[in-house]
Amino acid sequence: MTETARQEGYFAGLSRNTFLLALASFFADISTEMLYPVIPIFLTQTLKSGGSIVGLIEGVAQATQNITQGFAGSLSDRLQRRKGIALVGFAVAALSKPLIGLSSTWQGVLGARFLDRLGTGARSAPRDALVAASADERHRGKAFGLEGAGDNAGAFVGPVLAAALLALWGANVRWIFWAAVVPGLLAFLMVFFVSERRVETTAKASFAAGLRRFPKPYRGYLIATALFGAGNSSNAFLILQTKSFGVSLTGTILVYAAFNLVAALVSYPAGSLSDRLGRRTLVLAAFAVFFAAYLGFALARSAVVVAALFILYGVFQGVFRAAGKALASDLSPEDLRASGVGWYGAAVGFSGLAASAIAGVLWDRVGHAAVFFYGAAFAAAGSAALMALVPARTDVAGARTV
Repeated sequence: MTETARQEGYFAGLSRNTFLLALASFFADISTEMLYPVIPIFLTQTLKSGGSIVGLIEGVAQATQNITQGFAGSLSDRLQRRKGIALVGFAVAALSKPLIGLSSTWQGVLGARFLDRLGTGARSAPRDALVAASADERHRGKAFGLEGAGDNAGAFVGPVLAAALLALWGANVRWIFWAAVVPGLLAFLMVFFVSERRVETTAKASFAAGLRRFPKPYRGYLIATALFGAGNSSNAFLILQTKSFGVSLTGTILVYAAFNLVAALVSYPAGSLSDRLGRRTLVLAAFAVFFAAYLGFALARSAVVVAALFILYGVFQGVFRAAGKALASDLSPEDLRASGVGWYGAAVGFSGLAASAIAGVLWDRVGHAAVFFYGAAFAAAGSAALMALVPARTDVAGARTV
C-alpha cells in the first residue's frame, strides 16, 4: 500500500517522499537552469559557433537524457531498485557542470553536456517511479504536478541567480558553471532521505521484453508523443529568437526565468486537474498551447510580443510535464512503471534529437520563422494521433485490459 501523507485539503494524498522528491527537482533544476539560457549564447558569442552547432549540441543533450532514461528505467525495474540509481545520476549531473565552463571549443561543450545529460537521464525514470509510488492512484497527478512545480520553480530561480551573477556581481560567465554544483549536490541530499518501498512483482523487467509487455494505449501514446516531439526542438531556439530581437543577455535570461515561473505556477494545479478531468484532456490542452505559441513565434515582429509568447509558452511546459508523465505512468503496469516512464522519455528524446537537428538547419539556411512553423505543424499532427490512438477515458485498470 502506498505510504501517503495524512494531510487534508490541497495536498491531501501526498507523502513525505513526494515533498522530498519535489525539493530534489527544485535544486536540480536550479543547477541546470543557471546554465541553460547561458549555453546557447556562450556557444554563439564566446565560442563563435552557429545555430546548427547549438541545435546539434542541444539535440544530442536532450536525446542522451531521454534515451538513457529508458535504459535506466528498465534497469531500475529489473533490479527493483529506484533510489540508488537515482542517486548516482544526481551526483554525475552535478559534478559535470563545471566541465562545460572549462571548454574552449564547441566539441568540449558537447562532451560535457553529454555527461551532464547522461546523469540526468539515469536519475529521471527511477525518480519518477518513486514519485508515482509516493501517492495513491487517485492523487498521482498531484504528485507529478508537485514534482513538476518544484522542477519549474528551480528553473525560475536558476536563471535569476545567473542574471544576478552577470548583472550585479560582474561574474565571468564561466564561473556560473562552477556555482551550479552547489544546488546539484543539495538535490542529491534530498533523494538520500527518501524512503524506498520495494515493489512486489511476479516477473522482472528485461531489456529484451521491449514494448510487447505494455498495453496498446501505452504504445499509442508513445507514437503520439514522438510525432509531437518531432517538432518540439530545444528551447535554445526560443532563447536565440528572443535575443535576435535585440533583448539584452540579462533581459533574455529574465524572460526565460519568467517562462519557468509560469510553468511552476501551472504545474501543480494542472496535475490536480488531470486527476479529475483525465490526463489525455490535459495533454491535448498542452499541445494546443504549444501550437499557438510556436505559430506566434513564427509570426511575431517585436521583442515585446516574442517575450510575451515565451512566457505564455510556460503554460505548455507546466501542463505537459505534470500530465504527460502521469499518463505514461497510468498506462504502465506497476512492476514496469520505471520502464514505462523511461521509454516515454526515450520517445521524447529520439524525436527531440531529430527536431533540434532539423531546427538548426532551418535556422541557418531557411529562416528563423521556419523553425516555429515546422514545430506548429507537428504539434497539430501529434494532437490528431493522441486523439486517434489513446482512448478518451483511460485508467490504470482499463489500460491493463486493453
